[in-house]
Amino acid sequence: MSEYVFRLALPEDKADILTFMNTHWGSRHPLVNLPDYFSYYYQNGEEHPAHLNFALCLFPSGEIAALCGFIPSSRSGSDLWISIWCADKRAKGSGLELMSKMPQLTGASRLSCNNIRPNTIPFYEFLGYTGARMNHFYRLAPRDTYKVARIQDATILPAGGEGVLRHFEDFDALRAAFHPGEAGHPVKDLWYLERRYFHYPRQQYLVYGGFLGEDCPLLFCLRRVEVEGSLVLRLVDVVGDHRLLPCFGAALDRLLGEMQAEYIDCYCWGVPAQTMAETGFCERLEGGPNIIPHYLTPPLFENVEYYLFTSDPNEFTMFRADGDQDRPNISC
Repeated sequence: MSEYVFRLALPEDKADILTFMNTHWGSRHPLVNLPDYFSYYYQNGEEHPAHLNFALCLFPSGEIAALCGFIPSSRSGSDLWISIWCADKRAKGSGLELMSKMPQLTGASRLSCNNIRPNTIPFYEFLGYTGARMNHFYRLAPRDTYKVARIQDATILPAGGEGVLRHFEDFDALRAAFHPGEAGHPVKDLWYLERRYFHYPRQQYLVYGGFLGEDCPLLFCLRRVEVEGSLVLRLVDVVGDHRLLPCFGAALDRLLGEMQAEYIDCYCWGVPAQTMAETGFCERLEGGPNIIPHYLTPPLFENVEYYLFTSDPNEFTMFRADGDQDRPNISC
């Protein structure tokens, strides 16, 4: 029997959570120390939530031994992204024990995490989870020179399809046209999409509906980044039936030209490389000849690898904006 006590965090635990994080994390984490981020991620933007999006492992004294912050992808909470996982080094085994109890504590059927350290993958595999490297895809605009990307192989794949992209100026326009459904893994409902792409603090997104005739089976979420006198497009999320992506290759290529961006890139996992190739995206492999920078403000001209875990890889997809990723680089 465990010596620890496990429960979800209550609003009155907030001060103890901040103190614990600032003592044991090693630096002042912006997601807990910036009030707007804490509210957005761990209170679902609510002023008086029933509980915080943290699970706690407590010593018998009531002092925090370990904590785990999580982010729901829908109102139902069936899918959760793990955001923060931190333990007191004195409390040996508390972090692993807490992680093993997360499904029971939260009622979630699936847990995943975006951007883990590769050397922690064995810990998650010990719990029965799947760890993997995220794939990185890109499409270049045809140019003689590139200011941001470092290109030795200038391959540009064919892009076709009859689909068109229509910009959603606001959430009401999205809601009238797009219905995410329950088939995705993770499930991303309208509650999540409104908060993530129309009311996200400190950063703005471009949201397009992918239309085939009058139907809108896909949602494309992008971000423009101006860097080095040039422009880059980041495709940070695609919601819907990913098998239809090749129908929108030409539309994405037109958007790339209209924006006068030098490339569009996408970190994702679970979408087959063949599907991305048929959409017109090359895959950047580890050790490949091209550099498609991820850090752009300020620019860091090197490739960056990201890793993930999921408790259920069956039909699972992950994109760069999932979890607590794709946020401004803000220090406290």
